[in-house]
Amino acid sequence: MKLHTYFRSSAAYRVRIALNLKGLAPEQAFVHLRRGEQAKPPYADLNPELLVPALEVDGPDGHHVLTQSLAIIEYLDETHPSPPLLPADALGRARVRALALAVACDIHPLNNLRVLGRLKAMGHSQEEVDGWYRHWIAVGLTALEAHLAGDPRTGRFCHGDSPGLADILLVPQVFNARRLSCPLDGYPTLLRIDEACRALPAFAAAAPDGQPDADA
Repeated sequence: MKLHTYFRSSAAYRVRIALNLKGLAPEQAFVHLRRGEQAKPPYADLNPELLVPALEVDGPDGHHVLTQSLAIIEYLDETHPSPPLLPADALGRARVRALALAVACDIHPLNNLRVLGRLKAMGHSQEEVDGWYRHWIAVGLTALEAHLAGDPRTGRFCHGDSPGLADILLVPQVFNARRLSCPLDGYPTLLRIDEACRALPAFAAAAPDGQPDADA
């Protein structure tokens, strides 16, 4: 198993957390996004989406390259089922997936590196780009706070008292919000869950600043 990663990528951060929760330690290959390494061979040949992460795995029918963080995480959960990242019941799984997708589909795509770079290329100032980022963070986190604070299924973590898929998505997004100085005082439930997650070794070891490529 080989993980292609970049220390500051939210999507790669998610997969690192999942791997740690599963007790897996794959070989790592570092793809420096700000240097454009994702758009050059050999990585561009491996993943034509030109995004990280990618996970190389061997299956019964040969070698495979998995892309998209949520697909990778669910693959890990299916092939290494303990501890589970999704609830046992269908309603619980739907809730957790919805929380995760709120980050992966509604917040992150509007604020990833290539979108922010495109805004700058269109002539927007850094102040305008930062305003764009903070606006969509506020919209997304406000909705998540409402979902989590108003649901009795929320426990120590997003769903109950064990970390799972939704927590894996939440923590990197809160990390990014802090890095961009987004106001977070209005999200006490999110901050409580984030703190509980980051106290766990699996989450702490996945943090961007502790990755081998952080100083590259």
